[in-house]
Amino acid sequence: MVSQLRRKLLLYQITAIFSVIFALAGFSYNVWRMEASETNNNIRTACFEMLTELAALEQLVFTAVYDKDLKEGSPRKGWVKVGLLNDLSVLVSGGVELKAQRLKSVWAEDWSSMIEDPKATQRIIDAADAVRMEIKSVLASLD
Repeated sequence: MVSQLRRKLLLYQITAIFSVIFALAGFSYNVWRMEASETNNNIRTACFEMLTELAALEQLVFTAVYDKDLKEGSPRKGWVKVGLLNDLSVLVSGGVELKAQRLKSVWAEDWSSMIEDPKATQRIIDAADAVRMEIKSVLASLD
């Protein structure tokens, strides 16, 4: 009788220990998954905002170059957009950050001549496209 009671008690203790272990494992996985999901969500949000700003920058360049409208195509607005792209790129990935820095340096070199020089315009657009392609690559790699 005592031996049977000890066996039941031992079985109860083992069951309780495994239950706690499984509960901790499940909780740990849930916390990790929530953290990973939040990180991915933040990256996606920054990516979508960057894509919007890249489109606006291209619109600004095209307005300045083709419409010769320096009010809507103001280089000052371009500087703001390029700066915002640079700031947001830090939230996405190292590759996007490098491409955004490259866009900023191309903009710094070519904004003043983009209206007269089609090559300068093309360099700006190419740098913006490089950022866009890197963003798409990051978005495709998220789980």
